[in-house]
Amino acid sequence: MASLDTPLGILNAAFFIAILVWLLVDSLRESRRDDDDVVLSCAPKRFSVFVVAITLVSDFVLAVFNLAFAFHEYKTRKIVSYYCVSVALTWALVTVVSAYSMKRVLREKRTWPRVLVLWWFFAAFLDSLFVSLKIVGSFESLDLLFFVSRDNIVEFVSFPLLVLLCLNAVLAFVNAGVWSKLTFQWLNPVFRKGQIQKLELSHIPSVPESETAENASSVLEESLRKQKLEDGSLTKAIARSIWKSLTLNAVFAGVNTIASYMGPLLITNFVNFLSGNYDDSSSVHYGLILAFVFFFAKTVESLTQRQWYFGAQRIGIQVRAALTGLIYSKSLSIKCGGGPTNGKIINLINVDVERIGDFCWYIHGVWLLPVQVVLALFILYRNLGFTPSMAALAVTILVMVSNTPMANRQESLHSKIMEAKDSRIKMTSETLKNIRILKLHSWESTFLRKLLQLREIERSWLQKYLYTCSAVTFLFWTSPTLVSVVTFGVCIMVKTELTAATVLSALATFRILQEPIYNLPELISMITQTKVSIDRIQEFIKEEDQKQYMIKHTLKSSDIAIEIKTGEYSWEADDQNHKKPTIQITNKLMIEKGQKVAVCGSVGSGKSSLLCCMLGEIPRISGAGIKVNGSRSYVPQSPWIQSGTVRENILFGRQMNKEFYENVLESCALRQDINMWVDGDLTMVGERGINLSGGQKQRIQLARAVYNDSDVYFLDDPFSAVDAHTGAHLFKKCLMQLLSEKTVVYATHQLEFLEAADLVLVMKDGNIVGSGKYKDLIACTSCELVQQMAAHKETIKQMNPCQEDKTKSCRPCCQIKQIEVAEVNIDKTLEEDNKHLERTKEGEAETGRVDWGVYSTFVTYAYRGAFVPIILLCQILFQGMQMGSNYWIAWATEQRDRVSKGQLIGTFVLLSGGSSIFILGRAVLMATIAVETAQRLYHEMITTVFRAPVSFFDTTPSSRILSRSSTDQSTVDTDIPYRLAGLVFALIQLLSIIILMSQVAWQVILLFLIVLAISIWYQAYYITTARELARMVGIRKAPILHHFSESIAGAATIRCFNQEKRFFSKVMALIDDYSRVAFHNYATMEWLSVRINFLFNLVFFCVLIILVTLPRSAIDPSLAGLVATYGLNLSVLQAWVIWNLCNVENKMISVERILQFTNIPSEAPSIIQDCRPEIEWPREGKIELHNLHIQYDSAAPMVLKGVTCTFPGQKKIGVVGRTGSGKSTLLQALFRVVEPSIGWIRIDDVDICKIGLKDLRSRLGIIPQDPTLFQGTVRNNLDPLEQYSDQELWEVLRKCHLAEIVRKDPRLLDASVAENGENWSVGQRQLVCMARLLLKKRKILVLDEATASIDTATDNLIQKTIREETSGCTVITVAHRIPTVIDNDFVLVLDEGKIAEFDHPAKLLQNSSSSFSKLVSEFLRRSSSQSNCQKDTV
Repeated sequence: MASLDTPLGILNAAFFIAILVWLLVDSLRESRRDDDDVVLSCAPKRFSVFVVAITLVSDFVLAVFNLAFAFHEYKTRKIVSYYCVSVALTWALVTVVSAYSMKRVLREKRTWPRVLVLWWFFAAFLDSLFVSLKIVGSFESLDLLFFVSRDNIVEFVSFPLLVLLCLNAVLAFVNAGVWSKLTFQWLNPVFRKGQIQKLELSHIPSVPESETAENASSVLEESLRKQKLEDGSLTKAIARSIWKSLTLNAVFAGVNTIASYMGPLLITNFVNFLSGNYDDSSSVHYGLILAFVFFFAKTVESLTQRQWYFGAQRIGIQVRAALTGLIYSKSLSIKCGGGPTNGKIINLINVDVERIGDFCWYIHGVWLLPVQVVLALFILYRNLGFTPSMAALAVTILVMVSNTPMANRQESLHSKIMEAKDSRIKMTSETLKNIRILKLHSWESTFLRKLLQLREIERSWLQKYLYTCSAVTFLFWTSPTLVSVVTFGVCIMVKTELTAATVLSALATFRILQEPIYNLPELISMITQTKVSIDRIQEFIKEEDQKQYMIKHTLKSSDIAIEIKTGEYSWEADDQNHKKPTIQITNKLMIEKGQKVAVCGSVGSGKSSLLCCMLGEIPRISGAGIKVNGSRSYVPQSPWIQSGTVRENILFGRQMNKEFYENVLESCALRQDINMWVDGDLTMVGERGINLSGGQKQRIQLARAVYNDSDVYFLDDPFSAVDAHTGAHLFKKCLMQLLSEKTVVYATHQLEFLEAADLVLVMKDGNIVGSGKYKDLIACTSCELVQQMAAHKETIKQMNPCQEDKTKSCRPCCQIKQIEVAEVNIDKTLEEDNKHLERTKEGEAETGRVDWGVYSTFVTYAYRGAFVPIILLCQILFQGMQMGSNYWIAWATEQRDRVSKGQLIGTFVLLSGGSSIFILGRAVLMATIAVETAQRLYHEMITTVFRAPVSFFDTTPSSRILSRSSTDQSTVDTDIPYRLAGLVFALIQLLSIIILMSQVAWQVILLFLIVLAISIWYQAYYITTARELARMVGIRKAPILHHFSESIAGAATIRCFNQEKRFFSKVMALIDDYSRVAFHNYATMEWLSVRINFLFNLVFFCVLIILVTLPRSAIDPSLAGLVATYGLNLSVLQAWVIWNLCNVENKMISVERILQFTNIPSEAPSIIQDCRPEIEWPREGKIELHNLHIQYDSAAPMVLKGVTCTFPGQKKIGVVGRTGSGKSTLLQALFRVVEPSIGWIRIDDVDICKIGLKDLRSRLGIIPQDPTLFQGTVRNNLDPLEQYSDQELWEVLRKCHLAEIVRKDPRLLDASVAENGENWSVGQRQLVCMARLLLKKRKILVLDEATASIDTATDNLIQKTIREETSGCTVITVAHRIPTVIDNDFVLVLDEGKIAEFDHPAKLLQNSSSSFSKLVSEFLRRSSSQSNCQKDTV
């Protein structure tokens, strides 16, 4: 104790001075503050008067005891103990300061001064140490007199008082919130909730204000404005927005690094202590102090590491939220053409933003790397001298340099993987979007083959990447061995004395050097990738900032609604010389307020483009532009419907005005639909309106525009998707009545709607070739409109002339019952769809633990698990040989007389080299298993998905399937195998260390068992909550991506309605939902790590105490030193075990999700070998339906109810009926999209349910209502299976009047087709689908509203082509246009799933009360006025 008197006295004196300075400074500050300035805090009460009194009394008692003991020592021994005097004076001062602080503690609700708290903890630690030593040293002679003896009474009386003071301080710390943040106690309520019930989003608290999307986005926007977006400004803006958090995080990182090097620094002292022959008490005190310093350093390292990692994740959350908000706000300004594709923007969010957020984890490595190397060199120089440390530096640099090419290769291969993955995901997305079409055409197997080919390319790059990773892993594990061999070799060469202490310290240092060696290439790669991502985002931001609205839009009232001035507009504004302008306006036009303006023209003439010009969606390349006065509403040609309720789609963010709302529903013909739905206008609408018919989608978006109550309306072909009667209702009730005082510009192919317009604009080749009143344009015989009207007149002539005489008498009947000719609906009732939508609203996440079957399936998926035992054996041998080599070098250095230098280094090289070989074998086998497992899982999943029935895709959002195919598959490819293996390897390492420690003291095993039991309890308590949080993270990311996709698709509508702020607020809320789940998911991991780290640090401390207190003769110093060396990694290793244990389960959710999709029920077999039809089947095309009953689900009602009829071969049959009458169900039954419940369908006497689906569907032809084109070329859109010659392709293009359009592009058949065919008009897309059908030359054809978006003239030509080309075919037509079905051989009228009428059209027309007759009468009544007008003019 005497040897410690002076150092401890100095420490006491330092505390005395610190407390005195604080007292002087604080009293000076208080004297300058008036009493009026004192604010009584409203904070929660921290201390009661009783607690404060106990604190004061404890301080006073301790001061008296220590003063009395100091006086006693002087009186009895005539010596002045520096320690006793200093501690007595300090306690006296502490008592004074405690009394001084009572006022602030009680009245102002403040905590005790920190300097007092530090003193209490310091004194408590010293007292507990002294008490422990005295008890251990005198264990055999303990009695009551021992505790009250003169030398011991002060320590034993002080101990309970000091514990009381520390508890008091901890209570204040906890109440202040710092302790809660340090130990993550603020998560306890979430864990408690997770134990009671399954966690929901509502149970998760909000993120801190700094991480909210709105705050993070506004801070970044402000930084960007200051930077003015110059080169590199996005990087500076991000840095400026997070610099405070980043600085605090850097402090934690720096302290953690310094603390981590304390172990290697002090291990020399500890081994020297163990090697010494000291048995006196001062030596034990020294050893205990060393043990405590080790424990303190490891505790600081653990706590700062947790704060560092969690802080980095928080910064990442903030950066992701800010960038996502920034990209979203910019993406809403993307024009219809020329901007980044939907896929590119989603990639910016999914890849680039994530990568920048992840870089926050690596950012401190830039400056920590040199710090770590310098600290390591300092320790080596201190232990081994200059030359060996320089040799170690040289080898370290060499290893880093040799690692760099492999890291570059990793980066290059990773880029190749990402490119291959992008191609695969792009094709998967397009395929899933059009899966119904692929199945109807029986093309799914071809597209699956293409998808598997793309996956095979990805697999080849993945294999190379993982083998490269194996080489990097080998270098990572062998780098300490290589550095140590060279360093110790140089030591022998320069005759540096090696001892067990210096060797073990060097080995610990080399092990820490692993991290910077390994991290440098990864850091360089991450910096490069992050820079690329930042550049991509910055380019996107600049591009959108440079695109200003090309339209002057004002809200002021004016008699002129739209001013159209001369100008040129082009989708490809950046390439003005490549093509002629999309739209050319050569004459100035003024559209007055309240006018109705009709825009007409043939397919591809520029009608939609003209409307987009008025909306400012097409860049202006010359001229003065277009000015719109007043608010605007827009109805696009391709309906844009949001996920949500019908009411939400109509209100579109506006307040409910019940009376006006009802008027809108009535005028848009939605009242009948809403009454039919069980939930009315609260019926849920699926993704892209999947559960609505085309007509319903069109009318809902028309209602949305009307309810917006704007000044100017732009309607792009609003009548094409509805039947004749509904079209007339919309025109009369909506356009001419409800919008009578509004300015309306509408594009249409229905020429019967032109006469009512105040102004008609006729389009041709992007030019307005005619403008004026309808009558004036008709009067000009050379006008383009006259030619179109001639086609319309020809259509009218096709109708039965006698029917014209009946129209007047039939008019009243026409109003009685509305019959929609061909509103294509899935024909499942929306009530059924709503049930499906409820299931698809959230991800169908499993609950509870991941089943052990998932683990066993994954481990044995490749090669039936044959390589798993070999990998485990390699790891065990590696661990054993590595420990053996370390023990050998430590032991042999102390046996100089028995072991020569050559034997020493030779054996060390042999053992180290052997361990390296095993680690290489392990890494290569791991890569082999990982690739095979990932490939087999993907192959089985995607094959099962492609074999799933169409109903699966109706009820499963494509984003969910894409999530399995992209995110989950990526996790399986490169993450899960190594996480799972890492867990097993870390367990082997941990067990080996326990075994090693037990060789020194077997009692350690008992200690480990206790700590392990507590750790398992903590892990079990943790995983229940963490598992659900991990699942919620996956679920909450999808709505953000869905909202992005949905918003980008409807960006023009959102801008036109001035709804950017509302949509931005919604995405902010979605980002916050994701952020708070991710925030708490990261925090739960740190919560567990803090606790487990402390437990294992405590174990390490106890092991060191045992080593210190054991007799020197009872232990081998080299072995004990090795235990201490490996013990330094104990907390890191156990944290790695626990982290992997929890992370593996979280990651295994991806495997679970993929395996879910390998168990989807399949549709009927593609081919049934025993029941294959003849090659020429069907020859005649006769279709027989007998007692056909169809239901979509066993619990759902019948949709078709006993349909029995025969479609004669080589005849044309028209199918009409109301929505829900069963039209589409009948067509789906024909293709076996849905199987009959009762009855059968025969084609040429072959029961279609007995043959394979491929044999059936490949022999039929269909054109769906929604024309589908795939990204690629004209050639592969016409002939995806590559079965026809170019001559045959040109022939069908000519027949469908597309040849001239294709020839305009110099690439001809290789002309590009954009995603979803966006660079073709809707009408042109329908013509391509028609060409595709004619090319197949099938005997049975189904035309499902094939020409809805085609002008009358082209439609007449197409109908003529169909009649000529399908003369020997059975053609089933569902159409809105009466002329399309009027010349059919038969007309089938369905009503509520039953046959209402089935006969020749002529016979049905003779009966004026027939449903079909009423429909024709309505069409003729609507068209007669236009026809008569034309006759009079001509």
